[in-house]
Amino acid sequence: MQILPKTFRNIGLIGRPDKTSAVESLCLIHDHLLRLGLNPVLDADTAKFVPYRNTQTVSRHLLGEVTDLVIVVGGDGTLLHAARALVKYGTPVLGVNRGRLGFLTDINPSDVLLKLDQVLQGQFQLDRRFLLELEIRSKNELIFDAIALNDVVLHSGKSVHMIDFELNIDGQYVYRQHSDGLIVSTPTGSTAYSLSGGGPILHPSMDAIALVPMHPHTLSSRPIVVGGQSEIKIRIRENRVMPMVSADGQHSVALNIGDNLYIRKHPYKLTLLHPPGYDFYMACRTKLGWNQEFEALHQQD
Repeated sequence: MQILPKTFRNIGLIGRPDKTSAVESLCLIHDHLLRLGLNPVLDADTAKFVPYRNTQTVSRHLLGEVTDLVIVVGGDGTLLHAARALVKYGTPVLGVNRGRLGFLTDINPSDVLLKLDQVLQGQFQLDRRFLLELEIRSKNELIFDAIALNDVVLHSGKSVHMIDFELNIDGQYVYRQHSDGLIVSTPTGSTAYSLSGGGPILHPSMDAIALVPMHPHTLSSRPIVVGGQSEIKIRIRENRVMPMVSADGQHSVALNIGDNLYIRKHPYKLTLLHPPGYDFYMACRTKLGWNQEFEALHQQD
């Protein structure tokens, strides 16, 4: 897919409204777009917290339909929420970091206007990320579905008891497991919860899914990486607790005995834009603290 800068006329703005710094960056970007003769369009929830009453406003679920580019100001969680609403439109997304880590929202606020101008002039890297779709079926009836950019997590809620489930991949039985749950992660999510659970870091370009057991009751259970086209089926067995599942940390849904979870690649991809100089490995060094001791010693020499 080719994206031309001349198509960037209507620019959507989404921000984390409960953070003053995010609102400041949104206002800076909004005014800059007007100076350039472009048309900023505010997400309806964001519009409540910025001092603009004459700017076009639409709901988040329609923002991707009426814009050529969406700028998300906040942390990775803000972008995750936006991605689920925007992905079906194929609208490219640019992230400005006003959160903590910023693997997805990778533009530094101090450079935001410089980097934004570069992107608007066509200087950017195109990065397409796949999502996962989740279905819960009970007696072959669909009772819930959701999509996730980072991960789908089967967990035991607030209970300290392990849960009992069976795992199948592409119709083949893999194992029955007692554990605190299972993290099913995209490459995008491999630097999030999956990483905390001991999962591998997957380069964003990989067509792969990681399955990471959470505190399994066996020493031999390890993360598994499967192809991105795989269909993952999890069957819930009888448990002392009520297992739950969530997509990207959204509201958890309770599961009953015999329910089946189906997890597979979502048909649409999220299009991220990165300004010049973006480097995934540099992001890992910076965000995850790689080479910190070496670089500190090097600076002292």
